[in-house]
Amino acid sequence: MSTEIKAPVFPESVAEGTVATWHKQPGEACSRDELIVDIETDKVVLEVVAPADGVIEEIVKGEGDTVESGEVVGTFKAGAAGESKPAEGKKEEAPKDEVQKEESAASGDAILSPAARKLAEENSIDPNAVKGTGKDGRVTKEDVQNHVDSKSAAGSAAPQPAAAMPEVNVAAGERPEKRVPMTRLRASIAKRLVNAQQSAAMLTTFNEVNMAPIMELRKQYQESFVKRHGIKLGFMSFFTKAATEALKRFPAVNASIDGNDMVYHGYQDIGVAVSTDRGLVVPVLRDSDAMGLADIEKKIVEYGTKAKGGKLGIEEMTGGTFTITNGGIFGSLISTPILNPPQTAILGMHKIQERPMAVNGKVEILPMMYLALSYDHRMIDGKEAVQFLVAIKEMLEDPARILLDV
Repeated sequence: MSTEIKAPVFPESVAEGTVATWHKQPGEACSRDELIVDIETDKVVLEVVAPADGVIEEIVKGEGDTVESGEVVGTFKAGAAGESKPAEGKKEEAPKDEVQKEESAASGDAILSPAARKLAEENSIDPNAVKGTGKDGRVTKEDVQNHVDSKSAAGSAAPQPAAAMPEVNVAAGERPEKRVPMTRLRASIAKRLVNAQQSAAMLTTFNEVNMAPIMELRKQYQESFVKRHGIKLGFMSFFTKAATEALKRFPAVNASIDGNDMVYHGYQDIGVAVSTDRGLVVPVLRDSDAMGLADIEKKIVEYGTKAKGGKLGIEEMTGGTFTITNGGIFGSLISTPILNPPQTAILGMHKIQERPMAVNGKVEILPMMYLALSYDHRMIDGKEAVQFLVAIKEMLEDPARILLDV
């Protein structure tokens, strides 16, 4: 019995998606719940699995095609005898492809799916340096992504220089360019950032914090913390707890704008910006007030792992009331973060750098970090923004304040 393979039902905020990768081809055997196709939206990659044991009959939407919510992308025949390779009935159409495979195998060239080839070109990866795990040794998109993530491309000696040659050995007067279309995620990020700057009265206030107390606390309790909770104690958990307490004191910073209404949230759902190869995503720590330092660290690691593999769900990235972004991990000393609409404020962390500071009339070398709070001036007055940032500074410089709520 034939059934339709449909794209998942997208949330209201997602208009359409793109077929990223077909993991199965017509005539190929599929097991129930086996991944058959990935649909990329402007937020996440959604997976479509086989409804039962059977075979793919037809692919209606190829890789790179645009699909709408619930649209048919292919047909599936349940209970049909599947094969480990395309069906016999397709052999008349296959000779050219088979010849290419044989020639590729003979020449040592890798066989790539269209999505994998595109990703390899975008990252200047030599396909021959990637180990294929797909059918007949085919290099899948996941193989290329894993290769990029592990940074093993630099260690793949022989073929790699050849791939880089056009960029290195350029004839005099030539000005090479490479045009790559934006991914849906990158296009969505661009649209949101431009919208934030055009629609909000955005302003940024700065301060700096002495990180010595937090660093000393981590040094003193790191071993016990890891032994007890099985995870390292980082800086982000302290910033999250400090921000949570500060948000309670300044409700306007924990608010959002909905049309002509100002919505004040009686809870703290803090988004933590995570950088991935596809772009910046902001998973949300729900009810951060009820989370301990270990809970926050574990959740951040979980989100980071999911983001790296493109496995974050849409529900994990929506509904935040405040955002924290850390440019310091890339070496940023100071910056002005852009609002994450419809939120009214975002906190920017930066690189910890030793600087000479005046302390009680004497000069001391202290590990300092610049903090930046960008906020919507329509909702938040300058006084509130400054006081909010000072509250975070005071809690970080005296961590006991976080526990005592003073």
